[in-house]
Amino acid sequence: METHSVSKLLALYLVAFLFVGSELIQCTTVSYDKKAIRINGRRKLLISGSIHYPRSTPEMWEGLVQKAKDGGLDVIDTYVFWNGHEPSPGNGRYDLVRFIRTVQKAGLYLHLRIGPYVCAEWNFGGFPVWLKYVPGISFRTDNGPFKMAMQGFTQKIVQMMKNERLFASQGGPIILSQIENEYGPESKALGAAGHNYIDWAAKMAVGTNTGVPWVMCKEDDAPDPMINACNGFYCDGFTPNKPYKPTLWTEAWSGWFSEFGGTVPHRPVQDLAFAVARFIQKGGSYVNYYMYHGGTNFGRTAGGPFVTTSYDYDAPIDEYGLIREPKYSHLKKLHRAIKLSEHALVSSDPTVTSLGTYQQAYVFKGPGSCAAFLSNFHMKSAATVTFNNMHYDLPAWSISILPDCRNAVFNTAKLLIQFPRFIKVGVPTSHVHMTPTHSRLLYWETYDEDLSSLHDSSSISTIGLLEQINVTRDTSDYLWYMTNVEINSWESFLHGGKWPTLTVQSAGHAVHVFINGQFSGSAFGTREQTHFTFTGPVNLHAGINRIALLSIAVGLQNVGLHYETWPTGIQGPVFLDGLSRGRKDLTMQKWFYKVGLNGEAMNLISPSGASSVDWIRGSLATGNQQLKWYKAYFNAPVGNEPLALDMRSMGKGQVWINGQSIGRYWMAFAKGDCSACSYTGTYRETKCQLGCGRPTQRWYHVPRSWLKPTHNLLVVFEELGGDPSKITLVERTVTR
Repeated sequence: METHSVSKLLALYLVAFLFVGSELIQCTTVSYDKKAIRINGRRKLLISGSIHYPRSTPEMWEGLVQKAKDGGLDVIDTYVFWNGHEPSPGNGRYDLVRFIRTVQKAGLYLHLRIGPYVCAEWNFGGFPVWLKYVPGISFRTDNGPFKMAMQGFTQKIVQMMKNERLFASQGGPIILSQIENEYGPESKALGAAGHNYIDWAAKMAVGTNTGVPWVMCKEDDAPDPMINACNGFYCDGFTPNKPYKPTLWTEAWSGWFSEFGGTVPHRPVQDLAFAVARFIQKGGSYVNYYMYHGGTNFGRTAGGPFVTTSYDYDAPIDEYGLIREPKYSHLKKLHRAIKLSEHALVSSDPTVTSLGTYQQAYVFKGPGSCAAFLSNFHMKSAATVTFNNMHYDLPAWSISILPDCRNAVFNTAKLLIQFPRFIKVGVPTSHVHMTPTHSRLLYWETYDEDLSSLHDSSSISTIGLLEQINVTRDTSDYLWYMTNVEINSWESFLHGGKWPTLTVQSAGHAVHVFINGQFSGSAFGTREQTHFTFTGPVNLHAGINRIALLSIAVGLQNVGLHYETWPTGIQGPVFLDGLSRGRKDLTMQKWFYKVGLNGEAMNLISPSGASSVDWIRGSLATGNQQLKWYKAYFNAPVGNEPLALDMRSMGKGQVWINGQSIGRYWMAFAKGDCSACSYTGTYRETKCQLGCGRPTQRWYHVPRSWLKPTHNLLVVFEELGGDPSKITLVERTVTR
């Protein structure tokens, strides 16, 4: 009897424990109504920011997330990068669980944008290249092989999150998930196939039973229960596709990305704050800054093509993890003003009153609360308006926020803080300094790519020209196209005439031309026009001449209808003009192919590989410098300041430290219009350009966590020529 009583007591204890545990674990319910996302039944006005875990190192995550929280954010937003998780999940920067745990530890929510298409100026839009070669596949449409692969990856990520109890329904931080991404243009282009696909994607996602709402951005036809959301520079004109859905802005573009040869975009914070306030006054209740920290496209992860290694995005936290002012502090004050108005904003719809030709008042009244947004849409003139028998000064293109319908605590255009006694203090402005460290790069040595044995080491030969990615499978940026041409001894150009002209047409992205082992010139595409033509004189001799074309990919396409079918590499025609018998077409000759560089095959980037060959120490800046490897060693500088390599003295190539790829570098000079910039008026990425006449990207982020105290190996592969002795390691500091 006593034993039975103890058993009953234990059973009751276990039931109570499981009940309490269940309450603790499943304490967060997430739903929505027409006004807002509801967390545990309460409407929440949420401020979010994008931080992509592969674009920074795990050692940076805690600091980045804390700065986001200090800046007034409630939510961290990230894509999930399929090509970073399969076939080998985890490892280093792709530790998604660790990133989400970091967000959870800081007490923030998370929006997990599974996609798995991400765009994001990321290589191949986030898809692994092997996906392109699944038999019968067609990306992002009503296609069986694609849907099977997409469902498999989506379920894999969802299960990974469930196993770690990371959804809010399990007590975790994930309150929203996204399936697909910016599908609207594809849906319209594909018609019925697109609609069928998006309906399938919605049902598949909901069927994973995450317990949190799902989002589709830039997809007006998102089926229930998906919440359709807006992306853009402005979203105050956006309305959800059903009256019972909240108004979400999944990408408020804080700036724009850079491309090699282009300028560096800058979005004034006054306009960004104005855009957010416009959205909130129209009933918006969720804003995500894309990006809040942009970070770095390490390795070969940049897409585009031609997207720079830096993905700074003019974000409130810069590429290196430092606060950018005045953007960070001005937005922080905006967030505070919005939060002071939250109760009224989520409790009612606005009453709109005209205050003038370009001026309006949006007034929200809830139980015991009142908030007003006073706007001036005139692009040039300030205005003084009367509201509730009080006068308010509104600069051009601005909104003032009155959380109590009386006191203006914030104006989107005013970068000044008003204190008592009429003291005005400006929001600080960041001044960036790139200062050389005391760490010298020691023992520079060189190793030449061996061009003499290219034909002998080729692994593929065929009649005609092959598409580049079909050959490389994106294991390298580089593919050699090689052929022979025989020149008769009686050709006139051999006897004082004009050299023949070689023409090579390429689908992208760059080519270096070598004739009999000698460099003959280069040609490049652009992000806007990837196709290009090389045309130049070539020095041929009597007999057999070897033509070697090094085709280079500069990141794979990440956006466009069926971009997986878009070609890269030399597609032809290839021909010689100026011969005695007229044009000689080489397109359908026998071509030989070699994937990658000798240095890549020998793994020269690693300490073990670098020590396996004989490097030459000597003068670095003499003679032809194409296709050269350089290495040096350096000690880590003291301190905690972020580090970068100043590559101004180099041309184009890639750089590694201790075997880890910093990314692609290219001293392509920026062309654009860097005239005066005003925050007023509609912003587009071509407005407010910076850096004209300078390299688009001069400095390349070196994570401190990649360094050892001493004897760090730096390896550079230079395609065009440069002086590595002038490469310097610099510290990035910010003063205000």
